[in-house]
Amino acid sequence: MNRKDARIWPGYVMVGEVTSPFGIDGSVRVYATTDFPERLVTLTQVAVDLLGETCGVVSSRLASPSLAVMKLAGFTTREQAARLRGAVLMVPTSELPTLAPDEYYWHQLLGLTVVEADSGRVLGELAHVLRTGASHDVFEVTREGKKPLLIPALKSVVLEVDLRQARMLVRLLPGLEEIGE
Repeated sequence: MNRKDARIWPGYVMVGEVTSPFGIDGSVRVYATTDFPERLVTLTQVAVDLLGETCGVVSSRLASPSLAVMKLAGFTTREQAARLRGAVLMVPTSELPTLAPDEYYWHQLLGLTVVEADSGRVLGELAHVLRTGASHDVFEVTREGKKPLLIPALKSVVLEVDLRQARMLVRLLPGLEEIGE
């Protein structure tokens, strides 16, 4: 289990990852891993996986649509900031904004059983959501004895998500299963 696995930090969700120091005052560049990067500017504290604790946010601003510059409490030099490279920043799930119906956070989808709509066949378990930077994300579905299946997160492919039943109903694009064989 890697340190970014949600099971290590129950009740928290990843909102960013430190990429590098910024300047000489202990600030860091943070790649936003959320669909709401503007939230990084309003945070007053974040959990930092490498530290195993929560840090206060002294200042934060968006440098681009997906990159923030943040200064965390206790980090005053570039050398200290460099030790945060690769750190995952998280917030409690209780602080997430409410979504519209039929919208879901990535962490809600992890572990869902993925079922093919036409046949009712269980394809596997949704293990990861890959952010592609393109117009849609990709769901990685683990399969018994096979390579993972990559399913585009498109409304034409993902027909239904039922969190109560822990199930995702999909209609595979022709040839998609054979690509991973």
